[in-house]
Amino acid sequence: MDKILNLMGLAMKAGAAKSGSLSVEEAVKSGKAHLLVMAEDASEGTKKQLTNMAGYRAVDLLSYGTKESLGRALGKEERSAVAITEAGFAKSIKEQILSVNTDKDAPKTKDSVYGGANEN
Repeated sequence: MDKILNLMGLAMKAGAAKSGSLSVEEAVKSGKAHLLVMAEDASEGTKKQLTNMAGYRAVDLLSYGTKESLGRALGKEERSAVAITEAGFAKSIKEQILSVNTDKDAPKTKDSVYGGANEN
């Protein structure tokens, strides 16, 4: 398992991550989510819903991993999204995802971050 997935697993064990559509939505709407991580293979409907929700609530949304890898990291079944609810974990995970995207020659711009304005 890679460093990003390990961080997500630690966040889950520390109670700083929510997964599952209802829990993720609740974390975003209540203002507790600092970062949303969406599986790269999430359905188009899920991507649209998360992008809209994150944009409206000004929460950063990044795409990383597969539903299977996110679920495995969290000790769950497949997960399309994870809400990180603690600022320190959110910052670390965001930095790691952006550095991986940069390493793959992906632009380190808002094109690689959907939605929000949180720079925690």
